[in-house]
Amino acid sequence: MNRVRNFTGNHTTEKQSPKENQSPKENRPPVANQSSNMDVPRTGVKARKARRRIIIGGAAVVALAVITIGLAQLKPALPTVARNSVWIDTVKRGPLLRQVRGLGTLVPEDISWIAARNDARVDKIIIWPGTEVNIDTVILTLTNPELQQAALDADAAVTSAQARLVNMKAQLQGQSLERRAALTQAEGARDAANAERDVNERLAKEGLIAALDLKKSQITAREKTASFEIEKQRYDFTQQAIEPQLAVAQSDLDQAKAQAALKHSQVDALQVRAGMKGVLQQIAVAVGEQVTAGTNLARVADPMKLKAQIKIAETQARDIKIGESANIDTRTSGIVPGKVSRVDPAVQQGTVLVDVSFGENVLPKTVRSDLGVEGTIELERLTDVIYVGRPAFGQDESTIGLFKLTADGNEAVRTKIALGRGSVNAIEIKTGLQPGDQVILSDTSAYDSQERIRLR
Repeated sequence: MNRVRNFTGNHTTEKQSPKENQSPKENRPPVANQSSNMDVPRTGVKARKARRRIIIGGAAVVALAVITIGLAQLKPALPTVARNSVWIDTVKRGPLLRQVRGLGTLVPEDISWIAARNDARVDKIIIWPGTEVNIDTVILTLTNPELQQAALDADAAVTSAQARLVNMKAQLQGQSLERRAALTQAEGARDAANAERDVNERLAKEGLIAALDLKKSQITAREKTASFEIEKQRYDFTQQAIEPQLAVAQSDLDQAKAQAALKHSQVDALQVRAGMKGVLQQIAVAVGEQVTAGTNLARVADPMKLKAQIKIAETQARDIKIGESANIDTRTSGIVPGKVSRVDPAVQQGTVLVDVSFGENVLPKTVRSDLGVEGTIELERLTDVIYVGRPAFGQDESTIGLFKLTADGNEAVRTKIALGRGSVNAIEIKTGLQPGDQVILSDTSAYDSQERIRLR
């Protein structure tokens, strides 16, 4: 018997085929209406569906838990780095030459800045930079009418002081002659009085002169002698006063001459001269410009005496000492040897200025002032140390992390390394690496959060 089941909700409807309805009548139960269908109720279907949902949900939860646990136990995939994109170096052992390197320029050792001595106006530029000059070569001329007038006034003051000195000499000489005449006259009167007294004394002994006349002659002799002494003192005082008075007048004259010389030198300075043998390097003013005293007008330098000024990073300059050997690469005329002559105590923009001097006739004649150069300074020679190429990041006497390659070279593991003394292209290894180890020296900051990386 074929059954057609219609599921509507929880009920199933069975429909018999027509052939089945043609069974013998005696075998068919009596029915009220043979053509009608009957709904047969089904029990337990809802419970079975609920159980099925529970089973399926539980299985899904268990499967998800198993997958989660499995994924948690898996190690994260290592980041992959192209081998040809990183710098790999091998740790070595042996001698190491410590050097520091920096860029700089060639500058003259003898430089003279010519400054204006007074306020003036630039009148004319005689020669231009690049011209060879001597001590008396005029570079440019200035004008200052007030200064020129002051020089004329100073000359007049000198003439006046000279006239006063001549006049004072004449006056003092006249006074000296007057005192000399008075002294001579007093000396004659004294001698005459003394002679008369002597005669009277002889006559008085013979009784030929009165006692009163003798007494008068004696008084007159003492008076004339005293007068002579006074005139002599006056004469001496006059002579002594001549020199100080002339000295004062001479001092006034000397001062006037010095002032005049100063004014004339200032006028002469309006003709700006080189002051040394060399080459005019720069003119710092223009024609018609008003300048004040102290303004730099021009620069002159000796091109035959040059030195290199090298800028060294402050972290590398602490071991540099005066007298150490250096090599200066002029880039156009080869490498020139020199020695450190000065280390600037100040730090400017993270660098220290180091002067390197050269011996006589060492620099090629083709080099010029302000030429860009590269300098390498030798610090010391280490005989037996473990070293490697200088990493992208890492200062001397510091501790950093570098990726060390594994034995198969396919992976690199971050390793803590203590650095020692460094050079330009290499640095000493204190701990963390052994000769033969390979490490990545290029910048790996993108993998700071990783302890291992894979190389391909």
